[in-house]
Amino acid sequence: MCAERDVGPTAGPGAQPRERERDRWLRATLQEMSLEQKVGQLFVAYVNGPTADTAAAENTARFGVATPAEVVATHHLGGVIYFTWSGSADDPAQIAALSNQLQHANAAAGNPVPLSVATDQETGQVARVGPPATVFPDAMALGAARDPRLTRQAYAIIGEELRAIGINTDYAPDADVNVNPANPVIGVRSFGSRPELVADLVLAAVTGLQQERVSATAKHFPGHGDADQDSHTSLPVITHTRQQWEQIDAPPFRAAIRAGVDAIMTAHLSFPAFEPSGDPSTLSRTVLTRLLRGELGFQGVIVTDSLRMEGVRTLYGDAEIAVRAIEAGADVLLDPLQPDQQIRALIDAVRSGRLSAQRIDASVRRILIMKWNRGLIESAVVDESRIDEHVGTRGHLRAAQRITDRTTTLVTDRSELVPLPGGSVLVTGWGTRQVPQLATGLAQHGRSVGSVVTGMAPSTATIAAAVQQALGKDWIVVTTCSAWKDSGQRALVAALQATGKPVLVVGLRDAYDIASLDGVGSYLATYSSTAVAIESALRVITGAKRATGRLPVDIPDPDHPETIVYPFGTGQRR
Repeated sequence: MCAERDVGPTAGPGAQPRERERDRWLRATLQEMSLEQKVGQLFVAYVNGPTADTAAAENTARFGVATPAEVVATHHLGGVIYFTWSGSADDPAQIAALSNQLQHANAAAGNPVPLSVATDQETGQVARVGPPATVFPDAMALGAARDPRLTRQAYAIIGEELRAIGINTDYAPDADVNVNPANPVIGVRSFGSRPELVADLVLAAVTGLQQERVSATAKHFPGHGDADQDSHTSLPVITHTRQQWEQIDAPPFRAAIRAGVDAIMTAHLSFPAFEPSGDPSTLSRTVLTRLLRGELGFQGVIVTDSLRMEGVRTLYGDAEIAVRAIEAGADVLLDPLQPDQQIRALIDAVRSGRLSAQRIDASVRRILIMKWNRGLIESAVVDESRIDEHVGTRGHLRAAQRITDRTTTLVTDRSELVPLPGGSVLVTGWGTRQVPQLATGLAQHGRSVGSVVTGMAPSTATIAAAVQQALGKDWIVVTTCSAWKDSGQRALVAALQATGKPVLVVGLRDAYDIASLDGVGSYLATYSSTAVAIESALRVITGAKRATGRLPVDIPDPDHPETIVYPFGTGQRR
């Protein structure tokens, strides 16, 4: 294999002192690092346990050592990724302590480069750090607000809070253009269905995160917005032509590159227009090196999507996947299923000549530049005594609610239920937390309120119980969550309509639900089930705030996809 040219910047005669200092550090560090340390930099893996000294059987099975501290010390990892289910992201104080402990363990082992401490903190449903940290609605809600300044502010708050607890890399924002209403994995994680809107908000999100010294990651290249399968469980195929890709998928990634995004994440999907072999884009040199680096000019870090996902594991074994991803042009191998085996596979590939030392150095150099640019070399640990000054502050929480109040969209109100007239109300539908929050809020505004949580896929008996409650009320508020793919929720709405009582539907995830709910005359879209989104919906329902959001997607007729029922930009201001 031909060696890849080292494309990182070098300090010439006119370089600034800071750049010369960086390049001196880069040269010295690369010379100092062993092959094992360099290969370790290419891996960002999860470790089990809330503290660095917590022993876990899964750590032993995956890494050969028991504690997170031993993992980063012995395998020279470039970074770790936090998940709630791995015990890494319980609360801000625990996260900050673990981050510091791992940075100390890494330094004590003689590793010359601090860890990337990463997580997926998008907004809404994909956010690993929850309350008391500040919570925002999903990205599609921000798309409904149509204001890059609000998006930049939201991601700047996210960045400040992450950095305060020791997380310096965010695998966000989502740069996919969600043109497929049936997309099972992106949906409200996308800012919308128009490339121009998504590009504007991706640029704003990247800027917001990186101004707070947190590396942003635009994902999922070359574009996951038209998938009809979930890459966690299968290999989706995107049938866009090259021209369609240029028009639909490429603009947000170009915008991220213009914004100086530190990293771009690959997609585990087949894109025949670029890679006719059927290999996933993550393993395609055409996609990563020729297209992303060559044509789009991206010189930052290319990080794979999780290597535990089936979309990348359908054709090759785990060890081979790791080598092929680096051959394709990836720099960071994220969340490997068998890290011990995959690290050894890369070391063996270098020693056998399959991968050149120069190829490894090129990736390590990009990773080190990213860490330098975000101030990680100067300051990797955080002051645990000052978390409350930055995380979940009163100002941040107020800002989150103010931003979210701009997102709620009144898609249609033919029944004239917004604001909801006085009288008795039944609040029912999906959401064990959301239904009570709405019911309590309406009661506080003087309504006589009853509530029934029916959940996802309500049974006939549950629907009957909700209908019985509705018979004694003047109005019905029913919440849905992806009802377009759930016959039980659709049956619930139909049964409530059959009572003859006026029905206001509140879509707490996909705005697309309205097209599958025949006869519904009043529909409010929040694009999110977070507490701030419910509060904003409540303010609109009671008349305390106007609905100012506009649809960031086209909503088609599910039986005739070419027919748009509610077009992009729809939104009644009541």
